[in-house]
Amino acid sequence: MITRRTALAILASTALPRVLFAAGKEVEALAPLVAEGRLPPLSERLPKTPRVINVAAMGRQPGRHGGTVRSLIGSAKDIRLMTIYGYARLVGYDEALNLQPDVLESYETVEDRIFTFHLREGHKWSDGTPLSTEDFRYCWEDVLLSEELSPAGLPTALVMDGEGAKFEIVDERTLRYSWKTPNPDFLQKLAAPQPLVIAMPAAYLKQFHKKYQDEDKLKEIMKEQRVKKWSQLHMRMARSYRPENPDLPTLDPWRNTTPLPAEQFVFERNPYFHRVDENGLQLPYIDKFVLSVSSSSLIPAKTGTGESDLQAAGIDFVDYTFLKDAEKRYPVKVKLWKKTTGSRLALLPNLNCSDPVWRPLLRDVRVRRALSLAIDRREINMAVFYGLTKESADTVLPDSPLYRPEFANAWIAHDPEQANALLDQAGLAKRGSDGIRILPDGRVAQIVVETAGESTLDTDVLQLITDYWQKVGISLFIRTSQRDTFRSRAVGGEIIMSIWFGIDNGVPTADMNPGQLAPTADDQLQWPVWGLNYLSHGEMGEAPDLPPVVDLLSLLKRWRHSADDAERADIWRKMLSIYTDQVFSIGLVNASLQPILVSSKLRNMPEKALYGFDPTSYFGVYKPDTFWLEQDN
Repeated sequence: MITRRTALAILASTALPRVLFAAGKEVEALAPLVAEGRLPPLSERLPKTPRVINVAAMGRQPGRHGGTVRSLIGSAKDIRLMTIYGYARLVGYDEALNLQPDVLESYETVEDRIFTFHLREGHKWSDGTPLSTEDFRYCWEDVLLSEELSPAGLPTALVMDGEGAKFEIVDERTLRYSWKTPNPDFLQKLAAPQPLVIAMPAAYLKQFHKKYQDEDKLKEIMKEQRVKKWSQLHMRMARSYRPENPDLPTLDPWRNTTPLPAEQFVFERNPYFHRVDENGLQLPYIDKFVLSVSSSSLIPAKTGTGESDLQAAGIDFVDYTFLKDAEKRYPVKVKLWKKTTGSRLALLPNLNCSDPVWRPLLRDVRVRRALSLAIDRREINMAVFYGLTKESADTVLPDSPLYRPEFANAWIAHDPEQANALLDQAGLAKRGSDGIRILPDGRVAQIVVETAGESTLDTDVLQLITDYWQKVGISLFIRTSQRDTFRSRAVGGEIIMSIWFGIDNGVPTADMNPGQLAPTADDQLQWPVWGLNYLSHGEMGEAPDLPPVVDLLSLLKRWRHSADDAERADIWRKMLSIYTDQVFSIGLVNASLQPILVSSKLRNMPEKALYGFDPTSYFGVYKPDTFWLEQDN
């Protein structure tokens, strides 16, 4: 059966002019290396059939090579942004969120359960070694199936009904993954901002694997790297999402050249990158990205004083006026893109918190609805966002074909009277002399809302909510933390409620996994322990026992077995209906705007676009490898 995905894949792969690259010019920055014989000429570095990006057809201007782009990051860990921005994937989304082969030359699917992948002839990693079926075999047999390297078992996207995929090497450039039942999630996970890894540079990594390395040599390397287990060594050297190992070969447009520790990271062009423009110029156009580590709180100020050429991370809408003013002093422009999150900020009651009194209360839908109804979203919109957002529950945006007004309007009316009545019904009718309700164990009804402390926006909004909840007898206190501490405290049940973004992907199609509406990961702050249970195939955490949550997981399971578009859309709507009616996250406003500061020299940056981690990978689907600088810095 030819599916829509297959048809798009075929169209994308057949649109490649096979000989264009032959006319391509050598990258100026690499020409000396080629002349010295330290790097092969372009024709030997590119795959026989590179991926051709028709820049003009995208409504942009074909560019030229060169230049350096500076950007700021809040910590060394944020070098992962380059993996997201670079967005080289086996299969990836285009700007219209259609799936296309990227690193793969093409692929076919049968009934969404048999996936056949074709590699590009002559495709190479950034160190010049071939990308081959051995890289997929190594990842599958020696890493994913290794109990020492993958103690939690296969990733959930590779398991259907408890059975892992069947992996086959068909010929020297063809691979196949298959299941007995449909697995519509597989391609989506490959296209994700943090992609499912099914291929690794085997030629490089085997030196860190006990199956291939001499025992004494392996011990020597472990001593050098100060690790006690070979599995720790392998995981450290193989980490591709956060590319801290400069020696790890990559398929991304830029590769890290700076080892830890460092305050500044230099990413240089991958000389073997597989994309070219319609004129045969190898992409990326830009030679280097330099990421400088700064305190998160200083990023807006530094951005506004000309220290960044491309900045979105670490700045927010509250910084817009200041950044806009910087246009008068520096050669920069500030664009506004629309965020894809289901809610710009959402209160997330931790249904797995360890507090024996708050846990059952937060699992009572009347309490969650009451806390939502007590909030005046109109005032938040006007006071904090200048009226430029939409008051909404945490749900999909009108840009999604799955949008329904009833989802957006669920329990968002400012109705303190109904909120009071619901809290009384939930067993919180008794109040103290100050009007604050009394918990069943005699404590005052005080909710500590924790934030990751990465934006003053959180605390500004929470100050307003403190007043709203005070009027219905709930006391709110704010505790600021740091992201890693914040997440570990949530999993440990120490957090009663947190404030974070709403659902990541507010613009989904029925083809995209609805797992964000069910407990599927341990970083979901409203049910991290249930999410851990799903993630570990039931080995860790706890299975949910709240009926609506069980229903969400059941619907998710149906979606994962479905090969029918209409059925998937129906499942999505049922899950959205449950999620919003049950107020598992208390959304506030959405459709907010994200300032993007760019150098006035930078070309091909869209004026308007969607901005989010999932599904657009921030800048990723807009192909930063096609951005170029009018002149070198």
